[in-house]
This record gives sequence, C-alpha cells and structure tokens, in this order.
Amino acid sequence: MKNINKVAVLGGGGRTGKYLVNQLLEKGFSIKLLLRNPESFTIQNPNIEIIKGDAIEEESVRLLLEECQAVISTIGQRPGEPMVASRATKNILKVMNEFDIQRYVLLAGLNVDTPFDQKSEKTMLATNWMKTNFPEIQKDRQLTYDLLVESKIDWTLVRVPFIEFTDDSAELDISLKDCLGDKISAQDISVFMIKEMIDSNFCRQSPFINNI
Repeated sequence: MKNINKVAVLGGGGRTGKYLVNQLLEKGFSIKLLLRNPESFTIQNPNIEIIKGDAIEEESVRLLLEECQAVISTIGQRPGEPMVASRATKNILKVMNEFDIQRYVLLAGLNVDTPFDQKSEKTMLATNWMKTNFPEIQKDRQLTYDLLVESKIDWTLVRVPFIEFTDDSAELDISLKDCLGDKISAQDISVFMIKEMIDSNFCRQSPFINNI
C-alpha cells in the first residue's frame, strides 16, 4: 500500500483519534477529517482539511473520502445515540468502491469475534461482559466485522484492550488468536494503525494488539 498521501480520518476528534491525527501529521500525511463539531477541535495544521458532517450520513462520507487513498477510523459509540459502527462502515465501503480506494483500517474492542479466535478465559470474560451489558453495541460491532468480510476491500480491524491515554510507548504483542495483555497506550495504537495502513501485514484480518 504505497502512494498514500492523503488519509480520510473518522473519529479524529475523540480521545484516541487525536493521537492518530498527531501521528499522521508527524509522518507527513495530509488528512481529511470528518467532524460533527469542528469548532471544538483544537489541533491546528495546514495539512488538515476538515469536513463538517456525520459518518452515518453517506454524503458526508463521500465528501470526506474524495481524493484520499486510505481510510482510518477510531469511531466509538456515542452514548444515547443510534448505533454508529456498522452504519459508518456501510457508507465507507460503498464510497470506497465508488472512488476505488482499497485500504481501510479501523479500531474495535476485544469483544468482536472471528472464526480464527482462540480466546483465553480472561478474554472470553471481557467479551461476555460486553455482550451482557452492552448487547446492542456488541451486535453492531459484530455486524461491522461481517460487513468487512463480505466486502472486497483491503481492511484491517485492530482489536485492543483497555486504552491508556498517554504518549508512553512500550513493546507490542500482536496476535490473531487472543489478547495476551490488559492495556495499550493510545500512542501505540496510532503508530500500529498507521504502519498497518502502509504495510498491510494483516490485510483482511483482525489482530489483537497490547502492550507487553
């Protein structure tokens, strides 16, 4: 996945997304950023173009992805609002096909299941807790995975444990079967997602990543 110059970012105004935006800028990418409330976004840089809109609106996604070569999303569920992950992904996949964009990297929790998992008891406890306490969010995230599998684009769904919002960095453990650690820094998530966007080591796969 070379020749990526401009990246469409969803969720860039969130807590993890701000680390991602800063890392993309540091690595020299131009960014198109979809924000519902641009006035509250504080990162200033001439390489950022802001699109005011919502990921659940197809036209907003179309405006965002135009002239981009890759898409990264750290969108989280908004409290008290309609499910966003699968609706956003439906829009993203449709518009990616229209614009012939191939690369899509997105963030999820441990609770998403794949046929390739060999989750430990600890990871299963976390998964089942999510299924019990947030069944609609769980169902929406699982549907998102199913949409990716059914698509023909080059996606990577990055699954993470508890996120620490810090610039600290540590060695990563990466597995396609299970999450072996309890936490990961937002900084390391951002670095991994950008590297994966470029290198495609886990194309059409769902790696777990955590700090050792």
